[in-house]
Amino acid sequence: MPTSSKTKKQSPKKQMPVPLLTPRRLEILRFIHQYRTNNGCSPTMQEVGRNLGISKVTVFEHVEALVQKNVLLREPNKARSLMLNPHIDLNALCIKSTNLDDSNQDYPADADQDPSLLDQPGCYPLAGTIAAGIPIEAIEQPEVLELPTLFETPAGTYALQVRGDSMIDDHICDGDYVLVSRNTTVRDGQIVVAILEDGEATLKRFYRQGNTIRLQPANADYEPIYVQNVDLQGVVIGVVRRV
Repeated sequence: MPTSSKTKKQSPKKQMPVPLLTPRRLEILRFIHQYRTNNGCSPTMQEVGRNLGISKVTVFEHVEALVQKNVLLREPNKARSLMLNPHIDLNALCIKSTNLDDSNQDYPADADQDPSLLDQPGCYPLAGTIAAGIPIEAIEQPEVLELPTLFETPAGTYALQVRGDSMIDDHICDGDYVLVSRNTTVRDGQIVVAILEDGEATLKRFYRQGNTIRLQPANADYEPIYVQNVDLQGVVIGVVRRV
């Protein structure tokens, strides 16, 4: 007897609710998606900024906002891993967001944060995470680190949370917070926040060796990083640990 088979009906792909994005964030999202489609990986923050004519810091802020909204996804501690959430309908997102007024299209990703927090003593903008191990793509996060006023800090001081153990011999451990002074004048031996030429960031001791810069870890399991040029984002002036 002939047998009949039933084809299992495939359920339609579940789509996320379409979020509302500013034109700037939509522009960044579309660029990242198109770049990944063409190249198989996402662009660095520097590449996005250069192509869209905005600063790398602005790109960091908007990308982090897109990640928080779950529109962009990234693999932790992996560079060039940003991708559009597959449950997002990009066409619907573009239609919904196109008419949004964005008179201040470069506003920071933490614009909704209570600005009075940053006026309080011992409160520092928590700019994101920094690698103390393998360098990671620098990402800024819109948070505030509140500390007692134990010591005076220069204007513009910000905080980074450490990821990795390459600085443990300097008593900087995974999960600690480092306070960074935005100072690009660096002396040999100081611990710095450095962005490498590929846009990745790392926390290391800084040394000049002729025409070369050595970024030295404080853990024998890690090799020094040798570079010709580096973008110094500041000098570490303090370490905070939660116990």
